[in-house]
Amino acid sequence: MLIRHSNLKPCGAAMKRRTFLEKSLKIGLGAGAYLAFGNRLTTYAGDAAAKKAPFDLVAVKGGEPDIMFNRAIQSLGGIKNFVKPNQTVVVKPNIGWDVPPEIAGNTHPGLVEHIVKQCLDAGAKDVYVFDHTCDKWSSCYMNSGIEKAVKDAGGKIVPGNMEKYYQEVDVPGGKILTHAKVHELILESDVFINVPVLKNHGGARLTIAMKNLMGVVWDRRFWHRNDLHQCIADFATFRKPDLNVIDAYHVMKQNGPRGVSAADVVTLKSQILSTDMVAADAAAARLFGMDPAEVPYIGMADQLKVGTMDLSRLNIDRIVL
Repeated sequence: MLIRHSNLKPCGAAMKRRTFLEKSLKIGLGAGAYLAFGNRLTTYAGDAAAKKAPFDLVAVKGGEPDIMFNRAIQSLGGIKNFVKPNQTVVVKPNIGWDVPPEIAGNTHPGLVEHIVKQCLDAGAKDVYVFDHTCDKWSSCYMNSGIEKAVKDAGGKIVPGNMEKYYQEVDVPGGKILTHAKVHELILESDVFINVPVLKNHGGARLTIAMKNLMGVVWDRRFWHRNDLHQCIADFATFRKPDLNVIDAYHVMKQNGPRGVSAADVVTLKSQILSTDMVAADAAAARLFGMDPAEVPYIGMADQLKVGTMDLSRLNIDRIVL
């Protein structure tokens, strides 16, 4: 049974490092490279064209988290296309680390709060939020700002720190990971919304949508001991989220996944939304300045037919606010 619970300023060498990161990011993205993937249709604030087109993926840039989400979700049919009255929703952000929002080790609390509100406004019966954290769960929930954000929005913050919350399941599509213990909310909720933060990761290269699912299982050590990239791709075959919302407002360019300093963080003010985890991760890798092929689990998941990494095949709405 579930237990229900209710600006750093760099200086000196840190400033030089921030300047270097910002310059490197601009070089990596290039002029307009943010919009340079897939079949192009770029819309702007107030443009009604996006409301009519059937998009596979939305990339939005230039606003605050709530404004970007509101505009992007329109291109996917609106939040009511995903959440129906009286349904239960689980929102899975990254809350893995006991660091403040400025470090960008966790999902932006403002985005989580707004998504919870939107689900409740759409008629959701309950909206639950949890993560199987790496640091002490109570500290992660509090210091990330996400616990307060969820409660302020009317959602329910739920722990993921005890094995009794997890149930054994088969992963029939997996090559190495063929079974796992999965948090009961993922198994019982009607709607699953995955809300990762885009950031550097020492072992996986990048943490994005598929990597964020490590926070819904109990034994993550198996993944690290037995080909991390293949296990990430394997588990992505199990239950695909109904919606993936990638937070790229603040992006940790190095020293991930926990983060060391705000000097490692650049501000992109971006989001990527898609029902396809592989496509979302491929687009986010490009936004980060990497070829998706440099992140092995993206290619592995594509081969397992979880989704597509070939963005040129997709109808993508790029929104500039």
